[in-house]
Amino acid sequence: MSVFKLPTVSDSQSGWGPVDLSSQFRDIPYAPYSKADKLGRIADWSAPEGTQGKDNRGAGGDQRGGRTGFRFRDNYVPFGSNAANAFNYQHTEDEASFSVVDNRSAAQKKTTGFKSASSQRGGRGGFRQQGGQQRGQFQRLGANRGGFSGGARQQQGGQRGGRRGGYNNWRDFDRNQRVRDASVKVGSDWTMLEEIEFSRLNKLQFEVDSPEDIALHGAVGTYDKAYDRVTTKLEKVLQQVDRERDNVTTSEDPVLSSLAAEAVPEGEQRVFATDSIIGVLMTAPRSVYPWDIVITKTGDKVIFDTREGSQLDYVSVNENSTDPPMDTGDKDNINSPSALSLEATYINTNFAAQVVNSEQVVELENANPFYNADDESVPLVGYRYRKFDLSTTEEEDISLFIRTEIDAVVKSAQGEDSYITVKALNEFDSRAQGAGGAMEWRQKLDSQRGAVVATEMKNNSCKLARWVVQSMLAGADHLKLGFVSRSNPKDAARHTILGTQICRPKEFASQMSLQITNGWGIVKTVVDLALKLPEGKYVLVKDPNKPVIRLYAVPKSTFEAVEEDAEEAEAQTA
Repeated sequence: MSVFKLPTVSDSQSGWGPVDLSSQFRDIPYAPYSKADKLGRIADWSAPEGTQGKDNRGAGGDQRGGRTGFRFRDNYVPFGSNAANAFNYQHTEDEASFSVVDNRSAAQKKTTGFKSASSQRGGRGGFRQQGGQQRGQFQRLGANRGGFSGGARQQQGGQRGGRRGGYNNWRDFDRNQRVRDASVKVGSDWTMLEEIEFSRLNKLQFEVDSPEDIALHGAVGTYDKAYDRVTTKLEKVLQQVDRERDNVTTSEDPVLSSLAAEAVPEGEQRVFATDSIIGVLMTAPRSVYPWDIVITKTGDKVIFDTREGSQLDYVSVNENSTDPPMDTGDKDNINSPSALSLEATYINTNFAAQVVNSEQVVELENANPFYNADDESVPLVGYRYRKFDLSTTEEEDISLFIRTEIDAVVKSAQGEDSYITVKALNEFDSRAQGAGGAMEWRQKLDSQRGAVVATEMKNNSCKLARWVVQSMLAGADHLKLGFVSRSNPKDAARHTILGTQICRPKEFASQMSLQITNGWGIVKTVVDLALKLPEGKYVLVKDPNKPVIRLYAVPKSTFEAVEEDAEEAEAQTA
């Protein structure tokens, strides 16, 4: 057993300090020091890298307010460094040829410690980087122009933004991190086959020729032009219309099912989907919230479906905002993401039915495939089934059948009917968390319509892009947007219409920097991937917290039990 022996301690009776100089320090020369030097910790492992040995305010602390430098107490100066020192290390001639291997500039070197939110996002206030997150990544992948890559320019912009706006956002790191749950729980018996980042999807390009119309079903009403005269001073109450619109999935569509049951010509491969599903795929890089699509492969046929109660059947609110709505766990919170989604879906359904004149109805070639003639309430909606050719070579023959929707008909000056789609943007509370810096529509909508639309493009980039894509898939000539707000910000049940705006889908897409060829490139990639899979069931899942989509192989019985339970619940309710 080792014995602990106390060291010898010399005690000076006449003063402070050592009694005698130890032999091991006898030959070391004396190092002078200055009274202005700060005495701090011997080693501070918590201080940010590069701050040791620096005094930002000088020896006297903060000279502006006469303070003693309390805020900068962790910026230490090596003992004796301010004095004239003859003991500084000098390089010798033998080291003149030495060079550092790491020749990166100081702006590119990684630093530690906290950064402001604006510095991390880049630019002034961080808007440009947050609104175009994926675009910023591709700038770094591009070629150098003018001696700087896009990433270097962006990084310098981020540093400038950090210096200018970092003080106001110094608590951004302390915000609650948005960790969202997945739209579907990944089972233990699921097998991941592919993982595709959004950065790869943004590089895809594919052009599709004009589609071929297969059939027209349903009936559409004429748009009531009286709603074009609605303003904030002449607002109209949003009414609840007793006409429900069912989002029937692909496999339950009788028209698409009959096309899938037909004998496929030799060498042809067929894919079936709805405009909602294709719109989600084409705008996938803009999506933030999770979603999933069920894929069924049978022979040379592929069917894209949605689950019962899928998020694709609902409308999101401020999904792309820098500070989106947050779920606080309070069931009575009317500004939570789920509550806002239900509210937006309710508004879109009622607005599309209210602005249509039910007395002037245009019957299409075929009846509504989802309702009987004896039904009391049949929604006025037209279904346009179209065929798109996704073939790239003469040997390849891939046909994509899509069910698209038409909301109304507008009479042109020549008396011709033109199809339009009707959607509604909604305002909940400009002062609530998650509003995304939106203006008060009742004050700014009439005078600053462009600014209001630009804010909606920023906060709802994915939703608007999906609406534009669906309008283009349906071949609609115009997209009618309505502006609907709560009558009272604290009441999510009563709404008023404050105005409308009509636009052409192609022009609106160019204003949003939406490339349709990129969307078709994503669809083409997913379709080719699905056609190469063996027969079975698969699920394409968007990661809830990362810009990634994953393809899983799942058992054939997946989701069937949930759908049976939902059907039994509906039967019991009826």
